[in-house]
Amino acid sequence: MEMWYTEVHREGVRWSLKVKQPVYSAQSDFQRIDIFDTYDFGRVMTLDGLMMVNEKDEFIYHEMIVHVAMATNPGIKRVLVIGGGDGGTVRELVRYPHIEKIDMVEIDELVVTTAKEFLPYTAGGLEDERVTLYYRDGIEFVKGLEGAYDLILVDSTDPIGPGEGLFTREFYTDCYKALSGEGILINQKESPFYDHTAHEMKRSHEKIIEIFPVARTYQYHMPSYPSGHWLFGFASKGMDPEDFDKAAWEALGITTRYYNSEIHRGAFMLPTYVRELLHE
Repeated sequence: MEMWYTEVHREGVRWSLKVKQPVYSAQSDFQRIDIFDTYDFGRVMTLDGLMMVNEKDEFIYHEMIVHVAMATNPGIKRVLVIGGGDGGTVRELVRYPHIEKIDMVEIDELVVTTAKEFLPYTAGGLEDERVTLYYRDGIEFVKGLEGAYDLILVDSTDPIGPGEGLFTREFYTDCYKALSGEGILINQKESPFYDHTAHEMKRSHEKIIEIFPVARTYQYHMPSYPSGHWLFGFASKGMDPEDFDKAAWEALGITTRYYNSEIHRGAFMLPTYVRELLHE
């Protein structure tokens, strides 16, 4: 008998993967966690039935959430990751030897322990000595911090359930205060393609542009996420992502599969319909 994982992207649109075998299932205090092996996308983790990470295309998301900011500000030494329980974002960060401190705040400890056991392709960096794990609410974690981090990466799920509070004006304001003078905030900004995700994208954008003097949006292609067209937000207290030092980043010798200096510039060249949505 064939087994299939099917995700409803919207009414009338579904996306399916043929499953080789189930690996693990559990219910945490926050969400249902499932691990299974597929024929075409390798090992997969879903949360509450929604695709979070898979072996085939995770590198795209994790490279784009990390390297755009790191190339923009080569002086980043203190990093906070909010969410990111699969470990892929931290895996990319630990490749930079000059980073001194990486704090990861994940509300659901079971996601992290599950990733460590079943997702070696993303979770290996969590054992780096510079990484400290906090199993707390990221919203509460940043409150009251002043200039503590050079980079904050909000590696969040969609704005439902545990991720809902990571899309509020109060949270973005606390992130602004928690950043150093040249600090950068990168946030998961949903997809512009479907109406419901475009709505959340616009809500996030309108809050951030009120708080940060530099607020930009960049795109990446993610085959396993609804529509495949997804966005990150880049916000800072002054640094513009298009002013990055191409030669300096390339001199680091970091090997990537998706991100490169041309992608860095091109990712900010948004389609007309996305520009219009952001200006509404």
